[in-house]
Amino acid sequence: MSLIFRKISSSNLQFYRSLYVTSLITHVSEPIHSSKPLENLCIHKISNSRVLSRSSHFSTQSSNKFPEYEMPTVTWGVVQGRKEKLVSRVIICDYLKGLGIIPDELEDLELPSTIEVMKERVEFLQKIGLTIDDINEYPLMLGCSVRKNIIPVLGYLEKVGISRPKLGEFIKSYPQVLHASVVVELVPVIKFLRGIDIERQDIGYVLMKYPEILGFKLEGTMSTSVGYLVSIGVNPRDIGPMVTQFPYLLGMRVGTRIKPTVDYLVLLGIPKKILARMLEKRPNVLGYDLEETIKPNVDCLVSFGIRREMLASVIAQYPQILGLPLKAKLSSQQYFFSLKLKIDPEGFARVIEKMPQIVSLNQTVILRPIEFLRARGILAEDVARMVIKCPQLVALQVESMKNSFHFFKCEMKRAFEEVIEFPEYFTYSLDSRIKPRYQRLANKGIRCSLAWFLNCSDQRFEERLQADYIEVESEGPSFLMGGKLDLPGGELVSDEDEDESDGEVLYRRTVSL
Repeated sequence: MSLIFRKISSSNLQFYRSLYVTSLITHVSEPIHSSKPLENLCIHKISNSRVLSRSSHFSTQSSNKFPEYEMPTVTWGVVQGRKEKLVSRVIICDYLKGLGIIPDELEDLELPSTIEVMKERVEFLQKIGLTIDDINEYPLMLGCSVRKNIIPVLGYLEKVGISRPKLGEFIKSYPQVLHASVVVELVPVIKFLRGIDIERQDIGYVLMKYPEILGFKLEGTMSTSVGYLVSIGVNPRDIGPMVTQFPYLLGMRVGTRIKPTVDYLVLLGIPKKILARMLEKRPNVLGYDLEETIKPNVDCLVSFGIRREMLASVIAQYPQILGLPLKAKLSSQQYFFSLKLKIDPEGFARVIEKMPQIVSLNQTVILRPIEFLRARGILAEDVARMVIKCPQLVALQVESMKNSFHFFKCEMKRAFEEVIEFPEYFTYSLDSRIKPRYQRLANKGIRCSLAWFLNCSDQRFEERLQADYIEVESEGPSFLMGGKLDLPGGELVSDEDEDESDGEVLYRRTVSL
């Protein structure tokens, strides 16, 4: 046991010692009523006198010897027979009932031999923030010794990152931790968490979010869930950030929870490599119930006109869509698009395929860029066509659109038809892409479409400037069933893209998490 306290700072121990000794001195100062049995009076006097002598002795001890381990309990030296134990249990149960604590669950628990010890435990738990109601939620915590159980556990929890004011909240969430051995049970779990690259400063956050993790066995669910995720392509270095974001991952069984979800998503057409990247960013997807949430939401997407071959792309772009109350959101947005944007259900389905995040976008935000375009003289049906072709329009800042439109009209002096045909123009940065490239074209006297000089990498743009002809534009990348990436003409691939696999290019280009 002395090994435990060498790991706990003396400042933490001083705090808990003060709580403990204050509680004991309080008992000593209480008057002893003559109505108590003579035997109990003797026990009371003996134990209190010894506690006072020991507590006064602490002040002469060296601070690095941890005198708490020499502190006897209040019942030190007391030996009770069967009859005395029964009498003590009745007295203690009456005391607890008087406080409002229901002692029924303590029937099979060995209780302390005197009421003073139980009073000490109750008061200590109250001092760290627990109420009588909290104790009633898990009365078995009253079986924990303040010196042997509670103080070592609280000291270690504070050492690994749970701040002192939050210790009471932590114990409310997971009172079973008070029964744990610091060396045998808690230390190995913390070492495991550090071993999977959870940052030291994040340990406390992880424990507060999922305190039950301290009760897991290393060779059980935690190890198998991590092993399976690595086997499907998750980068081992990303396991720590994943667990920090969603620690419940370590409590999920592979066979009944993780693997069935992974298999279903792969069946929808998401390649494992892309799925692994998706889970690295959004591990909470594994927390959605497969039968009650994920499958019904996929069926809901299909019922609203999303093509089955596009389901994988939709999920890869917006994994959270699998856990939303999707039917209500889609119904609301579909009606709004029909009423305000004049986009029919089929057009709405194409919009969702290209930008599924729209299901969660505020309708007021959606309406602002639409009103801006209409105010510039673009017909409502043309605005609808623009949104179907480039749904990102509805998420743009109006101020940015104003600047881009002013440059298009006053500097480039182009017709509205061009921006209607290429609404993606508004999604490019005016200062870093549109202006510089347009100036290069103007200097060379080149007249081309908006897509020709904007929808390409810097290297490709340079190659086009050096060419003697303007090649036919081709479509961007498309997501096909089976996970293959099709890049017609290779026009969107830059130098850094050439060394990437198809799955990585697809994820980087199409997934916006």
